[in-house]
Amino acid sequence: MDNPIKPTAPQRRWRSACLAACSAMLLAGAAGPLHAQSEQLLAVNASAFGAVAASGIITIDSGAGLVFKVRQSSGDIISIRYNGGPELQLQSKFSHISSGIGAPTTFAVADGVVKLTLTTPTLTHYLLVRQGENTIYMGTYVTAEPAVGELRWITRLNGALVPERPPASNTEGTTGAVESADVFGLPNGETRSKYFGNQRAIDLTLRGVRGPGVGVYMAYGNRESSSGGPFYNDIQFQTAEVYNYMNSGHNQTEAWRTGFHGPYALLFTNGDAPAIPDMGWMGAHNLKGWVGPAGRGEVVGAGLSGMNSAYPYTVAFANAVAQYWTTADPVTGSFSSPAMKAGNYSMTVYKGEYAVLTEPVTVTAGGSTTLDSRSVLADPGNDVALWRIGNWDGTPNEFANGARLRDMHPSDVRQGPWTMGEYRVGTSVAATDFSPYQWKDVNGNITIKFNLRKSQIAPLTLRAGITVAQSGGRPKAQVNGWVAPNPGASNQPNSRSITLGSFRGNNKMYTYNIPANELLVGENTIVLSVISGSGGVQYLSPAYAYDAIDLIKTP
Repeated sequence: MDNPIKPTAPQRRWRSACLAACSAMLLAGAAGPLHAQSEQLLAVNASAFGAVAASGIITIDSGAGLVFKVRQSSGDIISIRYNGGPELQLQSKFSHISSGIGAPTTFAVADGVVKLTLTTPTLTHYLLVRQGENTIYMGTYVTAEPAVGELRWITRLNGALVPERPPASNTEGTTGAVESADVFGLPNGETRSKYFGNQRAIDLTLRGVRGPGVGVYMAYGNRESSSGGPFYNDIQFQTAEVYNYMNSGHNQTEAWRTGFHGPYALLFTNGDAPAIPDMGWMGAHNLKGWVGPAGRGEVVGAGLSGMNSAYPYTVAFANAVAQYWTTADPVTGSFSSPAMKAGNYSMTVYKGEYAVLTEPVTVTAGGSTTLDSRSVLADPGNDVALWRIGNWDGTPNEFANGARLRDMHPSDVRQGPWTMGEYRVGTSVAATDFSPYQWKDVNGNITIKFNLRKSQIAPLTLRAGITVAQSGGRPKAQVNGWVAPNPGASNQPNSRSITLGSFRGNNKMYTYNIPANELLVGENTIVLSVISGSGGVQYLSPAYAYDAIDLIKTP
């Protein structure tokens, strides 16, 4: 096939070398399969674009500057060169799906597309390259989670060539582990980890690393077969490694989904961030598990009433097979879902990250399900409170250290103190005077002081909301001399969670009904402490993240 793109100088040198090798083989009397292989090599490199296998290695040329090599026996990418530059691929470890699956790899070239297929009994992975595009398009079909428990694509790069990276996950120069073998410290007391600085699923678009003359970016694509919902965050980088995590056990709130994951893409540029490419064309290439437009429908909502204009509202859909989300109009609350696989879903409306409406919906193939306006009634922020600390938004972002929770370990020198003085309602400020996290072994008691008038003495309910807990931690409340019954543990992921830059778990509200005769005219004191049946020290002791705390009249 004719190549309309003029080859670069490195491509011309590569082509000449291949032509010379083929000529040498022909002059030496090569015949049969070798002769056929020589003719194939000549045909492929006459246009630069294409793929060729030799000595167990498949070499793919985009025809526009990207040349990479894949080992046929494993599917690992073992070499990446861009515009004839130096070797981008790290040579001590290769790029692959999961941790490398040792899958036999086949390839085909047709209609301007190279398609590579890696196959195991439970996983099929695809890499596709279109002529003239320096992009590796990918999709992964699974019927079971990999044995390592993490479905991920890892691009392992030569760090010297891509020094510009997200700082929170750049572990170069660290002096040793701060926690486990995955959170590290710098000599100045700052911390780094692959768990830090990661985006929520709803925010995933395109991120990458770059250096002089080259940029490597991941377009995360469709998250419909991943797990955790719109606010879940997972690993994106580790130093010069570029990831696409599709499923893992990192503070995961849902069961893993199987089926087709993707499409997603790895893009190579001269350094500038590229546009996110259209990936719908991949559906024409017989990818296992791909569901096209004919098998999809949508949900359209007329609006949401009762919204708080200070917050974004997200409408999410989930079942055992797929997950989706969209943002409601900030004024009317109207929304339109992405194209969804046909089936029955649970639809949840979130104020910030707090669920305020849940109901079932059905999506039909080729159809549109229309919903009348809905009221978002299950918002505790609408309840009249004597006082409230924080906001019922499903996050601890509004508390002290809130801006740094996702980007560093709690021990990082850039964090403010976790142990604070008494919080005085009406005087103290949540953003500076209340800790978002409470650990049994760090700030085990939090004291709140508040005043009541005689007319306010009545049965009252203290509400304490958490967004996640580790090691079964939950708040125990004492009001003046009255001690509330011990609450039960909430349903949370089995994870370190809050030391890994994530407060996203299952929101839980604890309520404590305070008898009127236990309240005082004037100053009252609440002490919140951590109880749990598990142990642990310092930042690995039982803990939880606060959403909000308030005091209301007992319903």
